[in-house]
Parts: sequence; structure tokens; C-alpha cells
Amino acid sequence: MTKTVREAKVVDIEKRRYPSKHYVYVVEVTWSEGTQTVIYRRYSAFFEFQCGLLEKFPIEAGSKNPVDRCIPFLPGKILLGRSNVLSVAEKRRVGINEYCQTLIRLPSKISDDPYVTNFFEITPEDINPTLKKDKDA
Repeated sequence: MTKTVREAKVVDIEKRRYPSKHYVYVVEVTWSEGTQTVIYRRYSAFFEFQCGLLEKFPIEAGSKNPVDRCIPFLPGKILLGRSNVLSVAEKRRVGINEYCQTLIRLPSKISDDPYVTNFFEITPEDINPTLKKDKDA
């Protein structure tokens, strides 16, 4: 049986400085077999994921009829100004947490889809974040 996400909570935000200044959302993930993991995702990763999800499930995205939409909305992208500041990350944190909570409670056709579960899987970047290399090394 394939494991599925049972809970996903944004518990914090962290500033990263490499390769450029940005914030990541710290997400605690509880899996169907009882294990817990922690992943780190940039807003851009959530945005790309959301675009793919809407494309993969057009009916549930409301593409045909907005009344049919059940896929949650992601907090908006910053078009002007600096999006890598703490205040922006903090404002998005609540919305991204709500997004994750709603997403995993969708019908299993969506919430248990490999596209969704893969997004919440640990990546090499989660285990060993890219750190700025020492100039003398």
C-alpha cells in the first residue's frame, strides 16, 4: 500500500542566504503509516505545485465551471516589491498552512495522488540545505 499524507502543518519559516536570500516554510508532515517528516519549501515551490495541480485536475480546479472548484487557493504572488522579506513570509505562512490543511482533506482522488504525495516527500535539499561555500575551502 502506498503511503499518503495525513497531516501537513506549516510550523515555522526560516531564512536562507544561499544561493540568494529567501525564506522557506517549515512543514511537518504526518504520513499514513505514522511516520513524521519535516520538509522545507519556498513559496515558488508551492506556486509551481499549485499550477501543476490545477492543470492535472481541471474540473476540480474550476476550469470548466467555477462552481466545481474544490482545490484551495494559494496566497497571492508578489508582483511588485521585494518578496524575500520577513513580513511577506509571515503573512503567507497562515495562508500556506490553510492551503496544506485543505489540500490533504480533499477527496482521495486528489489528496492521495502521487503528484500530491511527492510534493510532501523529503528531498535532498531538505536533508542537506545548500550552504554558502567558504571562500577558502
